[in-house]
Amino acid sequence: MKLLLSLLLFCAVAAVTAQAQDNQGKGVDTQTGRIRDTGSDRQPGNNGRNQSTGTGRGIDFGGGRTPAPPPLPNPYHFVARRDAVLRTAQELMRERNLILDTSVSKPDEGILISQPYRFVKGAVVAVTELNRYADLPNDSTRGWSQGRYTLIVEVQPVDGANTNVSINARVEGRSDGAAGAEWISLRSSGAAEQDFLEALIEKITGAPAPGHQPQKESEP
Repeated sequence: MKLLLSLLLFCAVAAVTAQAQDNQGKGVDTQTGRIRDTGSDRQPGNNGRNQSTGTGRGIDFGGGRTPAPPPLPNPYHFVARRDAVLRTAQELMRERNLILDTSVSKPDEGILISQPYRFVKGAVVAVTELNRYADLPNDSTRGWSQGRYTLIVEVQPVDGANTNVSINARVEGRSDGAAGAEWISLRSSGAAEQDFLEALIEKITGAPAPGHQPQKESEP
């Protein structure tokens, strides 16, 4: 009987000792809140899944940057008479060096079409600007040297005091390749339309478009 009790007591002591050793090697350090492990990676700065601090911190993809303004509706609704909107659109085209193509424009029907406006010239900067105004084809062999767009503004009345304005751009890029220079039609990215629409809204209403107000600089 004594032998059996001694054997049971020895097993209990061995189990408690093994558990204590395991807790020393792996568990939660209540003072630092870090998971401790017996592996080789026990650097104080590496927090594993906790990536808010230390060498395990994830990449900050633009945190704290000013968010891009939302795209404006196109067509855009103005609480203004059609003739006033049409006149303001023509004034804005002149201010932005967009020459009205009188051979195809129909002001009486609310359609204004500009002559092709060259917005970039030079092989060094052409690709960057074309990428802004159009979706370039994935063709590394093509050399782009210039870019231009034709702006189409359509002003349509809703009633006596409300007007819808639709803006579209036909974008072209000039490619100077071995076969010679040629203008190639590209799919518009919407940048030219948004730029003109944003300026038109501010010119008509006297205030920036909703969501497009200048961001105030934060005080140090």
